[in-house]
Amino acid sequence: MHIHILGICGTFMGGVAALARDAGHRVTGCDANVYPPMSTQLESMGIELIQGFGAEQADIGADMFVVGNVVSRGKPLMEEILNRGLPYCSGPQWLAENVLHGRWVLAVAGTHGKTTTSSMLAWVLEDAGLAPGFLIGGIPQNFGVSARLPGHPAQDPASLSPFFVIEADEYDTAFFDKRSKFVHYRPRTAILNNLEFDHADIFADLAAIETQFHHLVRTIPGNGRIVVNGREASLARVLERGCWTPVEHFGSTDGWQAGPVDENGHFDVLFGGERQGRVEWTLLGEHNRMNALATIAAARHVGVAPGVAIAALGRFCNVKRRMEVRGAVNGITVYDDFAHHPTAIATTIEGLRQKVGDARILAVLEPRSNTMKLGTMKDLLAGSLAGADRVFCSGENLGWDPAEALLPLGAKAETYYRFEQLLAAIVAEARPGDHVLVMSNGGFNGIHQKLLDGLG
Repeated sequence: MHIHILGICGTFMGGVAALARDAGHRVTGCDANVYPPMSTQLESMGIELIQGFGAEQADIGADMFVVGNVVSRGKPLMEEILNRGLPYCSGPQWLAENVLHGRWVLAVAGTHGKTTTSSMLAWVLEDAGLAPGFLIGGIPQNFGVSARLPGHPAQDPASLSPFFVIEADEYDTAFFDKRSKFVHYRPRTAILNNLEFDHADIFADLAAIETQFHHLVRTIPGNGRIVVNGREASLARVLERGCWTPVEHFGSTDGWQAGPVDENGHFDVLFGGERQGRVEWTLLGEHNRMNALATIAAARHVGVAPGVAIAALGRFCNVKRRMEVRGAVNGITVYDDFAHHPTAIATTIEGLRQKVGDARILAVLEPRSNTMKLGTMKDLLAGSLAGADRVFCSGENLGWDPAEALLPLGAKAETYYRFEQLLAAIVAEARPGDHVLVMSNGGFNGIHQKLLDGLG
């Protein structure tokens, strides 16, 4: 089958493309911005890419047009598909029908930590010999790819693994399907990591997102399992609306807990008050310990003993763009992190603080997500950045002024409205021993390498 993917350069749709290619289909695609690294990654797979959404692509000979949620009415190609009655579906629908159907799906949902926890879970299953497939919104460094089909488990090399780990996003599916992506996935094992207000461009309030999570819970079978953060009142409300599946909690006394953490970030894992083992790894932060507990619980549901999962986490390498060290020059270390929600920003700074102690942290923020651009969470921004010693914020392409939002931080916060000025200010301020933490969910004009060059 020839499938043509509209919006192929997004992380999710790029993963769908890789899975379709590996399944033997001919895959082509288009996007408004076809550029590296996704373009080169897809082209290396033999996937032809077309710039833009021109109507002439309707004649490319595709058996199915798979539509990403970046595509809206008015795109010439989409209008031509509709006018001619050509076959089309959403990315999540295609994935559900062609990859996930008949498999044991392990879905990781939540406002924060989906990518990291999905990567942990895929790695634990891989380390246990279960050869899972996965689609993750980042590149787990243990694998080097964001998506793959299930392989042959060590326990039964003649068969294919039934397991598939997926990052389960609550964002909408497509312009013609406004349900959250995750309602298509039909998981048997589901992690509900946390739930806060986000995606202000499509959700009116937290209650609207809770309703989508309730719809997800409705799809989980009675012989499945829901692994849920026991500290989240929002998730408790979701389950109170109806739950037909056994539940295990993490982060609370009635389920999985992390013991005291030492200076290296190591901690004991307890279940029902009984010690299961000790995680010895390089990750830091309370959020990562919670991610680990959820992973251990979910892996146990598919038969991985807690001790085996705990040992595997000691060999876990974090996802790219999650506190990733991009380089160090003249004693100054530059990090890249995907944090863009106030809670994620605060926990990222907290994790780095545990690592560097009293050393200076220079936080560099690009408010780039749709929610950030709307200014919905601007009142939370100063508090989320309070743990940094200096704050540098980009004010480009926003409908609100970050300088006003950051006034509570006083002189330690500066806002710049041109990238070149922002870059120059950071270079002028940084000194040996500093840690420059860049936070953005986009490319941020290649700031990481430009910083390293400027500091050299």
